[in-house]
Amino acid sequence: MTVLPVAAQDVVTTGAEAVPVAVSMPQAPALKFGYLSYNQAFEAMPDYAIAQQNMRELKVKYEAEMTRVEKEFNEKYEDFLEGQRDFPPSILRKRQMELQELMTKNVMFKEESRKLLEQAREDVYAPLHDKLAQVLTELAEANGLAFILNTDDHACPYLNPAMGIDLNEAVRQRLQP
Repeated sequence: MTVLPVAAQDVVTTGAEAVPVAVSMPQAPALKFGYLSYNQAFEAMPDYAIAQQNMRELKVKYEAEMTRVEKEFNEKYEDFLEGQRDFPPSILRKRQMELQELMTKNVMFKEESRKLLEQAREDVYAPLHDKLAQVLTELAEANGLAFILNTDDHACPYLNPAMGIDLNEAVRQRLQP
């Protein structure tokens, strides 16, 4: 228990004399914290390599389809350029509209592909994030930690090692099969 110095407001007056009253407060427990590089822990997970490979394969499929539709558009555009002098006005307008529609669809496909790849990335990595969160929670509870700091991107330029626990190795060990 810590005894605090007596201040004027801590004086009790009893009749003619003032009697100081010592105010005591329970001492707050020392905060302990842990720290680690979240990115290093995440990338060290055995399932991370599998997730990366799955994402690469999916990305290759989308890129192949984008290449195919771009090639299709380029071929139609070349055909249009070659025949535009010979087309009657109605066919010329029809071909221009077809090209414009195809270009619009290609742009929409690229944007949709980007969104789908991002969603796939979130879906593939979600179980890994959950597993890492579970390990961090277990380590924090086992070590009586108030919180865990992520040291990535220079978020914590200084940590006093006497006041915190480096969890990098403990996390790596827990994540290994």
